[in-house]
Amino acid sequence: MRFIFTFFVLLFTLLSVRSVQAQDPRLSQFYAAPLQMNPAMIGLFEGRYRFVANYRELYPAILDNNPYRTLAASFDMRFRMQNDDYIGLGVSALRDEVGQANFNRTNANVGLSFLKQLGGSRYRPYTQYLVAGAQLGFGQHGLNWQRLWFSEQFDSGSGTIDFSAPNGEDFNGQLSTDPYLDFNAGLLWYILFEDNLSMYFGGSIHHLNSPSITFLETGDASLDMRWVGQAGGEFPLTQGLSFLPAAAVMGQGEHLSITAGGNFRYSNRDWREVAIRAGAWVHVANQLEQGMGMDAFVVTTFLEMERWNIGLSYDVTTSVLARANNSRGAFEVSFIYTQPAQWRTNVKCPNF
Repeated sequence: MRFIFTFFVLLFTLLSVRSVQAQDPRLSQFYAAPLQMNPAMIGLFEGRYRFVANYRELYPAILDNNPYRTLAASFDMRFRMQNDDYIGLGVSALRDEVGQANFNRTNANVGLSFLKQLGGSRYRPYTQYLVAGAQLGFGQHGLNWQRLWFSEQFDSGSGTIDFSAPNGEDFNGQLSTDPYLDFNAGLLWYILFEDNLSMYFGGSIHHLNSPSITFLETGDASLDMRWVGQAGGEFPLTQGLSFLPAAAVMGQGEHLSITAGGNFRYSNRDWREVAIRAGAWVHVANQLEQGMGMDAFVVTTFLEMERWNIGLSYDVTTSVLARANNSRGAFEVSFIYTQPAQWRTNVKCPNF
């Protein structure tokens, strides 16, 4: 079919981009963290309101009790406008930290989206929407530099570190950056032919204002803009089995990160639907001067029970770092609760 061929051509184009790694936190279950992915995904679900929580722990085999930890949460809801157009409202927050010095970043924002119907309705064979969204919030980075030592504090005579000595740095006791304003915007288009046959494409830009994140009184350091491209869909294989391929590309500064793969979804096709998903994904990133390379292989499983969606995934390290951590990468869990909507305010959306 022509639209399936088009989907895979565009998916291959996304995977062909050269350059690597993202500075912002990355979630393997990007499709289960909608408001962290794209502001245009605010209100993009079949229900009245939605709550999402995500947790990721990366490299505990190397960093012991101080691994990369990412915790994200969001809440969004949708209101019907005239005809079959909608407005979505959402709030989201993220906390990311790592290391003995507890380097961390926190951000929170509020968002608004507008879902414009381009074709179809509940009485027609397909539904098509273009969604635009934006988020405005604040962020802050923190660092407990008192847990670090610097060359100025090293006593070469005794071979010891004097933590009480001046460190020669310009921290001036500052444990965090000044709070900064943050602005994100995005677009997403999707078409739903029937319940288990859909396609979507989207993109977003985060940190549009490139805010300052310096810890020092002098000098300057800004947070690079991050762009995101995403594509996916659902294609039926049998009456109860479908395949959900997807890809996400994130670029920030000189870095690029690509995650692609898919989940198989089996449903009992009952009015009280229960479904399970299982799939595999690859993460590709730059390997410094070595260029693009496969960083991790991800296995996933999901359980869907009416209003609940619980997902588990594990990243198996495939880069040279596998020698240090015995391929033990990241553990990730996601939780989604969706409150059903009345039929008058419900809108058909793809399965992500």
